[in-house]
Order: sequence, then C-alpha cells, then structure tokens
Amino acid sequence: MPFDPLDLPLPGREGDEVELVKTLPSRAGKFGAKTRARVRAIDVLFEADARQVGVEDLAEQRTLTSTAQTPLPEAAKQLALLYAAHAADVDDTIASHSEAWTLERMPAVDRAILRMGAAEILHGAGVDSPVLLKEYTSVASELSTEDSASFVNALLQRVADAKDLLG
Repeated sequence: MPFDPLDLPLPGREGDEVELVKTLPSRAGKFGAKTRARVRAIDVLFEADARQVGVEDLAEQRTLTSTAQTPLPEAAKQLALLYAAHAADVDDTIASHSEAWTLERMPAVDRAILRMGAAEILHGAGVDSPVLLKEYTSVASELSTEDSASFVNALLQRVADAKDLLG
C-alpha cells in the first residue's frame, strides 16, 4: 500500500500534540552491503555536521554505541575516516565545482552525500568513478529530495572529470 501524506494527523491551531500513528521504514534495505556501508558513513558525516563535532571522534563513538540498531560497521567507519582525512580538500573541491551553491547553502543530506562521494572519487581506491556516481546518485534519490539525485550526479561528475584531467 503506497504512503499517503494525507493519512498523517495535523496539529491543531492551538499547538495540540500530534499522536504518532505510523512510521515509515527506510528503503535503504534494498541496497547491497557496500552501499549500506556508504549510507552509514553518510549518517556519520551528517550527524557530525549537525552536531558540529569531529568525524573521527563520532565514528569511533558510533562503533561502540549507535543511534541505529547496530554499531557502525568497520567498512562504514573507514569510509567516514577517508572523508575526515581529506575533509579540507574534499570540501574545497566540491565548493569549486558547484555553481552558485556554497557548501553551507546545500541541504545537509546532500552535503553529506557529496562529501562522502567526492572523498571516494578523489581519495578512495579500487572503485571506478562511474560506479561511484551511480551509487551516490541512487543514495541521493532514496535519502533526499526529488531534485537531489540530479544535483548530486552532476556535481560528482564534475569532481570525477576534474580528477581525470589532473591524473
């Protein structure tokens, strides 16, 4: 049965409490293991950004205790640490290849997806850029807005093209 947003209760005009009647499961379960690790790494980047804490410390903390059902897997931790090790370079690259969008102006979810994707494209080993573009575009289409997939795809394509030009 498809989700209908009209099924959700609305608060009254006087600020009445809203009763939670249903939750929606994440659709990230349809992803493979490597993509799920990427999504968990994106979660760490998103949380670190929102809480204004270091990615390294948060990743380590999430391997011990987690807001998710399971502690952060080692593969996800390594991806988050890949970004952390190259954060300034990754952020500068994203900023220089985005048109009229500063990092601060980007939606927080898109920013986390772009950071992780650019970190893998620029500094990761063993995965070709076209595969990464497809992965992160798919993640953006599941986790963010309707327009985010094309935004993420275009910006990561620019990052990959620049990397190829520079060798």
